[in-house]
Amino acid sequence: MSLSARLTLPAVIGGLVLVLVSGVFAPPVHAKGYTVGSPAQVSGVASWDHLNVRRWPASYSQQVGQLAPWASVWVDRCIEVERSSDWCLVQRGQTRGWVNSRFLTPQ
Repeated sequence: MSLSARLTLPAVIGGLVLVLVSGVFAPPVHAKGYTVGSPAQVSGVASWDHLNVRRWPASYSQQVGQLAPWASVWVDRCIEVERSSDWCLVQRGQTRGWVNSRFLTPQ
């Protein structure tokens, strides 16, 4: 067996380990954040529409609920996302998840 054939498997495994350690598969929740701990109101959403609540702070994340325009929510914390909008972890009743901060107005 050639030297390159013997080194291929360790190289592939090493590459996978580096990818996992680098945080490529980590959810975006690890971004720089700040605690809020105050009420807010859903704003900037059309009266016929709703605000999607997401599992993680990203528009492509799974939807776990929705909030009506002008609904009151409790904001646990928010995170700053580079080159994007901030996201806030909110709760209203049994609905808990992340929303884009531009759709919240502090109360």
